[in-house]
Amino acid sequence: MSFILQTTLELGVMYALVSMALYMSFRVLDIADLTTDGAFVLGMAVSVTAAAAGRPVLALFAALLCGAAAGFVTAFLQTRLGVPSILAGIVTNTGLYTVNLMAMGWTSNANILKQETVFSLFRAALGGTRWATLLLSALITLLAGLFLVWFLGTRVGLSLRATGDNRDMVRASSINPAHTVTIGLCIANALTALSGAIVGQAQRSADINAGTGIVVVGLACLIIGETVCRRGSVRRGVLATLVGSILYRFIYAVVLRTKIVPIECLKLVTAIIVGLAIAMPGIRSWLGLERRKIAAGRKEG
Repeated sequence: MSFILQTTLELGVMYALVSMALYMSFRVLDIADLTTDGAFVLGMAVSVTAAAAGRPVLALFAALLCGAAAGFVTAFLQTRLGVPSILAGIVTNTGLYTVNLMAMGWTSNANILKQETVFSLFRAALGGTRWATLLLSALITLLAGLFLVWFLGTRVGLSLRATGDNRDMVRASSINPAHTVTIGLCIANALTALSGAIVGQAQRSADINAGTGIVVVGLACLIIGETVCRRGSVRRGVLATLVGSILYRFIYAVVLRTKIVPIECLKLVTAIIVGLAIAMPGIRSWLGLERRKIAAGRKEG
């Protein structure tokens, strides 16, 4: 049970970065960015390839830069070429498939079984503790979360938040929405790539299909977290991404552990969890309306 809890926390913390990225694009900018799947694999591919070359720490920064570049391409398609946001993400994501294959040496799978990773180096520095992966992942995610809270409180961050609320108002205030959208998408995809980078080094491999469905899972984690923590300030939003990611992984682990459904039905279970998470705000609203109807009926009676 201790191992399951540890693994759940590790995965929850690592994938929380994807939820933070979606918080930036989906909640702050109000853009449905579908670059996420490809950016996740891009970070994983770059990280594993750089670690295989003996540069595991540099690999994380390289993944950040590559993710930001992917976000820039999507933003350029939207803001300069007039491509709708969803289509821009699909176009970039499609192109990233080839880029990711290139980053992995034109193979669909790469591994670093014998090379050092940031986690093995950190574990050695702490004297071989088995909690090293969780501690380092939590540290990276915490730093990313603090950066996001700080950035969205700056002048540029406030302009970015205003862009998501009302682009016409921002444009009337002599702020170019194209610039704020570009900055936001670069940061969002950099966070996604960072998540892929640490997941790749943690599992010592990269797979071309590892990002399939990541955007849906990340969105589900975000909504689960917002259901628990409630929507509000930026700090609460960032906290919700972490809480939601851990809760999602815990639910996933419970389903696997208890064997409520066969392993062959795991994709169906995932779809049900994601569907319920996304529908939760509507369900809560409907339940609240029903309670008010019942209460009104009792008063009339």
